[in-house]
Amino acid sequence: MRITRWNRFWILGLGTLFTCTFFIQAKENPDSPKQDKPIKTIVIDAGHGGHDPGARGSYSTEKEVTLDVALKLGKIIEENMPDVKVVYTRKTDRFDDPRVKAQIANDNKGELFVSIHCNSTGKIRKVTGYKTVYHKKGKRKVAVKQPIYAYYPSNAKGTETYIWATSKNNAKMESLKQNSVIVLDANSEETKQLMDDTDPETFILLNTLRNAYFDQSLRLSTLIEDEFTRVGRISRGARQRNEKGIWVLSATAMPSVLVELGFISNPEEEDYLNSANGQTEMANCIYRAIKRYREELDRFTNNRNTPNSTTKISNTKQKNTASTAKTGKTTNGKTGTSSDAYCVQLLITDKIYKPGAPIFRELHGVINREQVVMNKKKMHKYIWGRFKTDEQASSALKKARKLGFKDAFVTSC
Repeated sequence: MRITRWNRFWILGLGTLFTCTFFIQAKENPDSPKQDKPIKTIVIDAGHGGHDPGARGSYSTEKEVTLDVALKLGKIIEENMPDVKVVYTRKTDRFDDPRVKAQIANDNKGELFVSIHCNSTGKIRKVTGYKTVYHKKGKRKVAVKQPIYAYYPSNAKGTETYIWATSKNNAKMESLKQNSVIVLDANSEETKQLMDDTDPETFILLNTLRNAYFDQSLRLSTLIEDEFTRVGRISRGARQRNEKGIWVLSATAMPSVLVELGFISNPEEEDYLNSANGQTEMANCIYRAIKRYREELDRFTNNRNTPNSTTKISNTKQKNTASTAKTGKTTNGKTGTSSDAYCVQLLITDKIYKPGAPIFRELHGVINREQVVMNKKKMHKYIWGRFKTDEQASSALKKARKLGFKDAFVTSC
């Protein structure tokens, strides 16, 4: 039976997490091992706030929109998932440093972090005419035509969902180490004895957890963009980002995503972002994605309730992980994790390009085309390659963007 990429990361990532948790709890109370249902706490972060308005539209600000949508999303989760605790980084027009937001998430033992933002781009400058001006050149005046410019709002639109970039993996791993008590839900003194910085097994554990969280975050980001597409929004994709402002994703010791709801700089999108119907629709899209994500997580958790199967899978994973850490290679001889498979989405367009088209000439490997429907219009998505490791995917992404595919991003295969 063929095992999909998502099946593999749920089994391997959760196997390691559950095994470590079980091990620590067994030491504390060997007669009553505890099995918790996944995702008990979701942290919702409304971007910006207080003296930091974020992006500005013609009549509204990012901080206002993000708070409205965050509160609506939290209410929907509370009404439909009564067993889940919702934590807000803010419920009022208040500014908190990103470090404070990360601390709120970690202190509340969040198992999912969703940060909500709005996008923005600068105005478009166009030449509307010319005027004649005179410059003195020696003893005479010279007539020069000077362009007259007008500025128009950008027509950029669409949603994006970000996860932390692979270049921030070390920062994410450090967050897991610093919050090991929270991650493993264990006694502080017990954890200090187990989480030894110099112990190779500790490194293997944290590295595996980080990789699992990366895959889980990527999966959720893909589901969120899928839900936006279902209601007719233009999706700009699930992406990695390394710019300023994404720090909080690598500082939270849990799967984490940042959702860009749309472009507040676009008058059409600003109206949608501020409308009651638009905000409710966006909140529902994010909720449905979280619901699908949680159902997948629950399904694989339930499949692991049998002690023998849990022990067998977990022990095998631990042995394989230890072997990988020592040799630096997977069972197929290549560096990285053999279960990983990443592709680079190059672009979405209404044009059909044949294999070997000049636009793809400098890209080595297979270019696949998938048909998608966006705003009731048939479009074509072009996806490049199949990369085994984060490093290979990141390198391919840099090459694609250098060759002109500015909207390219890494996605799962």
